[in-house]
Amino acid sequence: MASASVARPAPWRTIAQQSWPILISAWAGIIFAVLDTAMVGHTDAIDLQAMALGASIYITVFIGLMGVVHALIPIIAQHFGAGRLPQAGAAWGQGVWLALALSVLGGATLMFPDIWLSLSGSVQPAVRERVAGYLMALAAALPAALLFRTIYAMATAISQTRGVMIINLGSIVFKLGFNLWFIFGGLGVAPLGAVGAGLSTLMVSWMMLAAGFWMIRHQAAFRQLLLRVSRPRWLDQKELLRLGLPMGGSYLIEVCAFSFMALLVARDGIYASGAQQILANLIALCYMLPMSLSLATASLTAQAVGAHQLATARQTGLHGVGLVLAGALITNLLLIVAQKPIVYAYTSDTQVALIALTLLQIAPWFHFCDAMHCISAYILRAYKIAMVPLILQITALTGLGLIGGWWLGYGPQAGALAPVATWFMPGAPVGTATMWIMAMAGLALTALLLFGWYGHVLRQQRNRAGIKPA
Repeated sequence: MASASVARPAPWRTIAQQSWPILISAWAGIIFAVLDTAMVGHTDAIDLQAMALGASIYITVFIGLMGVVHALIPIIAQHFGAGRLPQAGAAWGQGVWLALALSVLGGATLMFPDIWLSLSGSVQPAVRERVAGYLMALAAALPAALLFRTIYAMATAISQTRGVMIINLGSIVFKLGFNLWFIFGGLGVAPLGAVGAGLSTLMVSWMMLAAGFWMIRHQAAFRQLLLRVSRPRWLDQKELLRLGLPMGGSYLIEVCAFSFMALLVARDGIYASGAQQILANLIALCYMLPMSLSLATASLTAQAVGAHQLATARQTGLHGVGLVLAGALITNLLLIVAQKPIVYAYTSDTQVALIALTLLQIAPWFHFCDAMHCISAYILRAYKIAMVPLILQITALTGLGLIGGWWLGYGPQAGALAPVATWFMPGAPVGTATMWIMAMAGLALTALLLFGWYGHVLRQQRNRAGIKPA
């Protein structure tokens, strides 16, 4: 009874404490891509194009598979919250088998780059050859990357995120060193360009996995779970796939939406494409804050759900929404005040910068909708609800956002949204502006629908528990 009198920290404080290591880990991942692009960019145009094409293929495959593995977060968190520590450890072991199976599937798709490159039209043979070498290295890195994601998911689920953050930060140093060695050559290694960047990722991915295994073997927080990799069990794999497939589908839809948008915006010319890339990259950077807060909120909410502390789960979720909202408002203030410095940090091309400044006018609106969509989807996953977000995302993001953007921006009704585009983004190319406005509308609609479903879940739980609304 004495423990009941111990004051617990406010949920927002706990969420913030858990989310900042997740945020730093996410930024570390972005630095990997920045290092590859910047360093391969100092080789030649063939290597740069090869890496750009290869990276887009790999990211599409990896993000989808990573989403499936992230089903471990609510599963382990609910076991952990309920005090079922051996079951949490066993769930991680089943996740290891799933990650290995997904690695085989993903690796096979990466080994046939010509299928992917057929979407890019005419590609030089030299580029194709280097794309194949780059993807072959990443196919070998994929098992390590996905297995490390099982450790990342477990650490997030039990609120032990600092160790993963340290591994991610340390990996940047090794990535830089291996990049210098393999991309530019030295110590008996010939310059390998884009293929060298892939080999660097291969080396670092397995080093990160080794560090992850060391961490979970030596830290008491992980040892208490009695971690083990027993034989695969169909019931456990079925639960992982029931959650993981729609989660992976959701991740994939978001990535593909940006990819297809970039392809369509290319119709407005090379300067519009450059400006589009700046805005897309900036939106991705801004997204990391609501994503980290949402992940922390989801894991803590799932822990409370597993412990049957429904009031705590509800309070944690609402505090998470408040934190994401506050973070979005602060981020938007920076986006409004620092538009010009941001753009000129990305490019010295005057024409690209001018178009980018017109496009960035929608960034605060878009980020707000993106942040609300993010937190609403993650909270539902804490309750092991993943299919509903996927269906809503397909309908709103793909239907309204992507297809609607093409229809009104470049399709049969091109220019129909010109007055709205002029109001939101004066001076921007109408087609590009239309794509971003419709993508924002898709996010806003998805967020509203997901919050509506979240309210439905809370009402259902109140009714089952016989609790009258306040």
